[in-house]
Amino acid sequence: MSDREEKKCADAPAEGRKNQSQRKKMRERKKRRLMISSIILGVLCVVLIICILFATKIIKFGGNSAAGSKEEQMAGTGPETQSVSQVSAEVPKTEEPKTDTDTGGTDRNSCLAQAEELAVGYDYDGAIALLQAYPGYDTDSDMTAKINEYNTAKSGCVAVDVDTVPHIFYHSLINDTNRAFNVAALGQPAVDGFNAWMTTVEEFDKITQQMYDNGYVLVRLRDLVVQTTDADGTVHFAKNTNLMLPAGKKAFVLSIDDLSYYHSYAAEGYPEKLVLDDNGLVKCLYTDADGNTSVGDYDVVPRLNTFLREHPDGAYHGARGMIAMTGYNGVFGYRTDSDYRDRLALKSDQQAWLDAHPDFNYDQEIADATVIANAIKAEGWEFASHTWGHISVTTKTAEQLKTDNEKWIANVQNIVGPVDTIIFAHGNDIGDWRAYASDNDRYNYYKSVGYNFFCNVDGSVPYWVQITDSYVRQGRIDLDGYMLYKESIGETDVCNSMFDAANIFDSRRPTPVVANGQS
Repeated sequence: MSDREEKKCADAPAEGRKNQSQRKKMRERKKRRLMISSIILGVLCVVLIICILFATKIIKFGGNSAAGSKEEQMAGTGPETQSVSQVSAEVPKTEEPKTDTDTGGTDRNSCLAQAEELAVGYDYDGAIALLQAYPGYDTDSDMTAKINEYNTAKSGCVAVDVDTVPHIFYHSLINDTNRAFNVAALGQPAVDGFNAWMTTVEEFDKITQQMYDNGYVLVRLRDLVVQTTDADGTVHFAKNTNLMLPAGKKAFVLSIDDLSYYHSYAAEGYPEKLVLDDNGLVKCLYTDADGNTSVGDYDVVPRLNTFLREHPDGAYHGARGMIAMTGYNGVFGYRTDSDYRDRLALKSDQQAWLDAHPDFNYDQEIADATVIANAIKAEGWEFASHTWGHISVTTKTAEQLKTDNEKWIANVQNIVGPVDTIIFAHGNDIGDWRAYASDNDRYNYYKSVGYNFFCNVDGSVPYWVQITDSYVRQGRIDLDGYMLYKESIGETDVCNSMFDAANIFDSRRPTPVVANGQS
């Protein structure tokens, strides 16, 4: 045997062992590959199952089945991570009527509260209609009970005799009798005027409370009539036989004259101007005798608003009064008349005011006054003309009335808006107690420019109403110092059914109170 063959035989066992080792390694690699393939296959199966489940959920959601409860979706706590806005953008949503489950009862309770507010103001039809518009009202025991209650209250109402409705009016209220009645500071004529024409805050509060306690309910002047309009714009009036109030309640109309805070009122216990408070309510800016300035209920508008918010049954359908405006000193304490802008034909007190206010901005005054006017109207008040110059219409020609009214339109209507009512200054009128005649030039002029309601002053009777096809006319009772004094001493008894003047008359007034003309 050659050396080579001997070597080959000697190496044979070693090669055999080597081949066995290689085969073992190959088997282990194959086993690992199989395990890896199994793992991958398992993972793929899991992923496939997840995808199938997810796709099934999307299809189910698209089929209008909720992925989680509606409450969870609204709260953003459902099993899906999409926000409500995302879902809304992706899936069309069908609107459904709101129910107590949707709103927690908020809408329902709000509806009940609104209906009650209407009913308290004697608008029973409005309250019932509001409740009946609510989905499912007929199965809601509270709503049906309220509807029955309102129908019962409505059936107990009686029609107001509109021919017997009194109309009371005020000027600005005196907040400080020490200043308003200070003869040494103001002079006797001025004190006599304030004493005769004005009402103190204390008197106003007592009158308001006593009238409320005696069953008086504030209505609008236009509530007394039914107004219709022809196709050509011609208006017609008839007595309103459907002005209904509960038995024992009595209607009255209210107005305010001269809400301008004239220069002649300065520093005499009257407000400076009307402003809005932090809640957007109309209030007065007032400076007391010590120079302290505050915002509050210092005159008729905010004072009556506050009372009626606390006693909403004191007004019919949320009624407020009529505000008769002049324009020559501006409105609401804002110097909005064009004379201030043009510096023409100024009186001494107007010039003195401008001198004291070198930063005067006419356009800003107009803007500020307009904000106040809009807020007043939003609270339910209406406006009327009191003539621009506070003129006596009895002594003026139709042409003179036209000149004055055009000034009113240019300087007041631009702020308060169009009006259809004129309340004559000085208690005057454009005719006597008989109906306005067709040949009355002054009436014809006012009628031609849109006035349909006319008011004078007649404190000799408890009420005076004249309703014709073409216009409405009413006399007003002046609840001022002169009238209260006469009532308190028994000289007249015009106000006796409304309140007790002897209990109301302010003892701080100088007496006797002398007549100083009607304002």
